[in-house]
Amino acid sequence: MEKRATYIEKMELQLDKLNKKMLGLEASAQEAKEDAREKYKEEMSQLRQQSEVASAKLEEMKTASIGSWEHLVTDMENLHDAFTHSFFSLFQTPGASESETTSAKAGKSPAHETA
Repeated sequence: MEKRATYIEKMELQLDKLNKKMLGLEASAQEAKEDAREKYKEEMSQLRQQSEVASAKLEEMKTASIGSWEHLVTDMENLHDAFTHSFFSLFQTPGASESETTSAKAGKSPAHETA
């Protein structure tokens, strides 16, 4: 159970981190020209949708039975990877490298064990 809680905590931190960066980008978008602002709004809308899906999956993980845990971890990893990739490819944020996504995956191995 401790490994499961650790994994969930790591994923929450990763999602929170990306959501905070999105807020910073939204603030930057306010200063951008109107056409750039529209592009930001569309991209932010897509990111928000991905964030909501990932958050919902994380909530599902919190209440999941041990039997469904491995399946949910795989789903969560896929959602997290897609969200992270979308975020950094859309905004090409420097410094957001493999290390950020790898740190979240560090909890993956223990989570695959029976929690």
